[in-house]
Amino acid sequence: MNAAVASCGAPTGAAATADFLRLPDRSTKPRTAGITHVLDKGVPPMLLRAHLEQTGDLVDFVKLGWGTGYVDPTLDERIRICRAHHVRLCTGGTLLEIVTAQGRVAQFARWARRMGIEAVEVSNGLGLLDRPAKHRLIRSLAGEFVVLAETGLKDPTAHVEPARWAQEMSADLAAGASLVVAEGRESGTVGLFEPDGRVRDALVETIVAEVPVDRIVFEAPQKSQQAWLVNRLGPGVNLGNIDLADVLPAETLRLGLRADTAASTTGPTPW
Repeated sequence: MNAAVASCGAPTGAAATADFLRLPDRSTKPRTAGITHVLDKGVPPMLLRAHLEQTGDLVDFVKLGWGTGYVDPTLDERIRICRAHHVRLCTGGTLLEIVTAQGRVAQFARWARRMGIEAVEVSNGLGLLDRPAKHRLIRSLAGEFVVLAETGLKDPTAHVEPARWAQEMSADLAAGASLVVAEGRESGTVGLFEPDGRVRDALVETIVAEVPVDRIVFEAPQKSQQAWLVNRLGPGVNLGNIDLADVLPAETLRLGLRADTAASTTGPTPW
């Protein structure tokens, strides 16, 4: 897949009025590719509302980082804001790992259902689950939630085995996950990435050779990482752990409106 220029693509959203450039086509919600998955670290609801009023048409998932959803007194309001902008709110994987370790999955599911949470992340970043346990957890939740299943440990010293990642992702999809997530953390320094933030390109190549790319969300909090993925996999790549303030900048990367990806929209000058 490449970032080929499509005819007369244009920014989406009610406020978008410019339409004179040839840009890559971008689908509108509900999207099955080109997903933007945002990390919410617990910003005040009024700030979340302001961000989504500007960029809600570009955001598909808002993930409640870590266990913030469990302790957030404004969770009700946060959920209403996301629903108003047709954004799926997702609990963080670390919360569900702790829930599972304490044997409280049924209680978690009742709470999430009661709150109106649509999506959950199933991860093993803490290394507490073996693969069969992870797949049982996916199957138990997939009937009533959109499950995003993450692969990769949060430990920066963990050995990364590309073939094992691809196998786990394929098995997670078979267990009922809607999407699989490639671990990068909010720092962009583990899993998919070297400690200095460089992309483990062999890992990406192995994953996309085995797993449908439109089912993968690549956590990529850093601009250089987002640009690498857009240049390699095209504007329809699914990007995760995007900061709320970086949604528009990430969209300019997708559309070739930034130097890092502008080669997709520039060609022979017509004058």
